[in-house]
Amino acid sequence: PELAVKRAVTALTKPAAKNPAAGKSCEAARFEEIDDSSKIISQWTKTSAGLIHSLTSSHGPPVPPVVVLIHGLVISSRYMVPTAEQLMQLCDVYAPDLPGYGKSYKPRRVLNLPELADALAEWMETIGIAKAHLVANSFGCQVLVEFALRHPQRVDRLVLQGPTVDPEARSLGRQLLRLIINSRREQPALGRITRADYRAAGVRRAWATIKIALADPIEQKLPHVQARALVVRGEKDPIVPQSWAERAAQLLPHGELCVIPGAAHTLNYSAPRQLVTAIRPFLQLVEP
Repeated sequence: PELAVKRAVTALTKPAAKNPAAGKSCEAARFEEIDDSSKIISQWTKTSAGLIHSLTSSHGPPVPPVVVLIHGLVISSRYMVPTAEQLMQLCDVYAPDLPGYGKSYKPRRVLNLPELADALAEWMETIGIAKAHLVANSFGCQVLVEFALRHPQRVDRLVLQGPTVDPEARSLGRQLLRLIINSRREQPALGRITRADYRAAGVRRAWATIKIALADPIEQKLPHVQARALVVRGEKDPIVPQSWAERAAQLLPHGELCVIPGAAHTLNYSAPRQLVTAIRPFLQLVEP
């Protein structure tokens, strides 16, 4: 299984394209539309370690309530756009590329979970987000749990959509099998985004991130998360079975569970309207 995963990652990756924001000295100002039909824009923010790229609905300073969307394994914030477009009618939305992924700076050493959580906190501080609702998919949930433990003052409510890794399947082989099954239940366009983002990250970073995800004992951390949290699972998600979703919600001191019928693992891309409909009451978002 390890060789198969390495071959798959190698096939997905090519040398990363140069960051278009490299060398910019502005604190937080390079904006561009991500496509002609979307009102989501790109933004680069200068942090102490490098430039962080994010997608946002805001053309000015963040105004509460703010929702921050955190991407999953190696993939960038681009696949968060469908959910961001649904949420932007209700609040300011931000979706950063964590360091090493997407268009953000690429540190030579692959950052571990505590370092990714701290980088997220610094980015929020620089942007001017004192506190936010945080919504993540897959590996992003592992980052958010670490973030909630290290920076609880910055967390309003958490949404863990498809949290990984199921402790009963913490092996490369079982995760690979589940990923293959899930890929047949997702939209083909997601595969194109995934391939591009894996190429941007590079094979070394992608492989290291997979190992970080597998080694993280998220089930031991969940009982220490004090924020209110909602676990969301797609009914047809093979990566996060019902038994693990229920256990994750039970381990959280203030946890709840929501299951969305007919959906697979990547709800933020394949079922954004259903996802936002499900999380909106929990996040207490109302029409402006």
